[in-house]
Amino acid sequence: MNSANKAAISLTTGLEDAEKVTVAFLVAVGAAESGRPTLMFLTKEAVRLMVPGVGVGTACDGCPPLEELMERYTKAGGRYLVCPICIKSKQLDADNFIDGAEPGGTVQLWEWIGDGATTFSY
Repeated sequence: MNSANKAAISLTTGLEDAEKVTVAFLVAVGAAESGRPTLMFLTKEAVRLMVPGVGVGTACDGCPPLEELMERYTKAGGRYLVCPICIKSKQLDADNFIDGAEPGGTVQLWEWIGDGATTFSY
């Protein structure tokens, strides 16, 4: 497989819809573990997932635990770009986010995408 094929996953949902979060992470883990450069762009309630201890739980019977998916994603080289407007509006401290998470908005997202990426939105 061509590892130059980037994957960008946009997630707006937090634990208010844990199944949607799980699906987004399953797609992201699949991309990252297959060798694709992978970036999750987190906005709205999804930014809270970057606070240590928040992204926990199992969304459904038979679903993998969210902590496991997040650990696999990071281990596979996956990165997070976290909306700075959302960080500020929710009064979060980006200096204390989980590993691989950094503030960045649409300009940084487009810079990372460059000549193209496969995208998913949840």
